[in-house]
Amino acid sequence: MIILGIDPGLASCGWAVIEAIKNDAPLKLKIKNCGVIKTPPSETLGKRLVIINLELEKIIQEFRPVVAAIEEIFFAKNVKTAITVSHARGAIVLTCAKMELRVCEFTPLQIKQALTGYGQADKSQVGFMVKNILKLKVLPKDDNTVDALAVGICLAHSYKNL
Repeated sequence: MIILGIDPGLASCGWAVIEAIKNDAPLKLKIKNCGVIKTPPSETLGKRLVIINLELEKIIQEFRPVVAAIEEIFFAKNVKTAITVSHARGAIVLTCAKMELRVCEFTPLQIKQALTGYGQADKSQVGFMVKNILKLKVLPKDDNTVDALAVGICLAHSYKNL
């Protein structure tokens, strides 16, 4: 099964395409591709959302995932940031729905719990587990891409019909 993991963001939207293979052996995960969709802050909100939509459509058309795993927004102290991420998240969910992907959502706590066994794990612990689970020599440089890989892994480990 091909999974699209997404870490929503307006300025930087992390994405990862993971293939989950389950035979008689334990689940095997393999990265097909990953990266980040960046939008220029000088553009209008609408234009930035269109960029996310179009880039995500290209990724979905190329890799043909059947399900998308999207990180839910964690509402901290910065309401302005949460609102801009909400706009991006809405465009992402709409794009996935238009492209007929099933969408699964996970909280940061669920993702950390699935990867590390501890819901309060820090970024370095999550990164360490992403690297080990996917057998990577080095992690991607962008934290948003690492988070997209993490949410994809979370889905792969929790999805019952692989």
